[in-house]
Amino acid sequence: MNAQLELDKLISQCKERGITPRLLLHACCAPCASYPLEYLAPYFDITLLYYNPNITERVEYEKRLAELQRLAHEFGFNVIDGGYDDKLFFERSKGLEKEPERGKRCTECFTTRLQKTAEIASSDYDYYATTLTLSPLKNATLINQIGLALQKEGKAKYLATDFKKKGGYLRSIELSKKYELYRQNYCGCVFSKRKD
Repeated sequence: MNAQLELDKLISQCKERGITPRLLLHACCAPCASYPLEYLAPYFDITLLYYNPNITERVEYEKRLAELQRLAHEFGFNVIDGGYDDKLFFERSKGLEKEPERGKRCTECFTTRLQKTAEIASSDYDYYATTLTLSPLKNATLINQIGLALQKEGKAKYLATDFKKKGGYLRSIELSKKYELYRQNYCGCVFSKRKD
């Protein structure tokens, strides 16, 4: 699947029909949300979901949330805070602590976050997606496979993306500078912070 091609096709259809679908966009942080918001805002009615139990230090969690809320305010969007819950991450990653980055622990982490996003989206949204596909360090194909597997019939559909396409990652760096966003150097979990 070419996620960018499919997304462009959906955007074109929405423009032709004059509709603005409701999108719940999972956001891992403000820098990763910047380009997707800029790109999708003309075509979707977006609500951001900040649900990241992988961020295991409360201070870091709150700092990233505050930055996302500040950026959302600039763009005119609302943020749902899924709540700080590092215990869930440690439960879901038990036995995977020594996995390398981009291994099974990361897959479990993506699944946890997308499950919650799909669950919330099922009540009142047409689509759900995640900003995780912006990072060149994240496997967009895997993330999209997880998101698609979680969608339920008759509920919100998963919007497959690859936000690093069309220069998205580079644009996020420019937007981060423009809005003076805090850019962290690790995903948030203690295991990614360690030196391998």
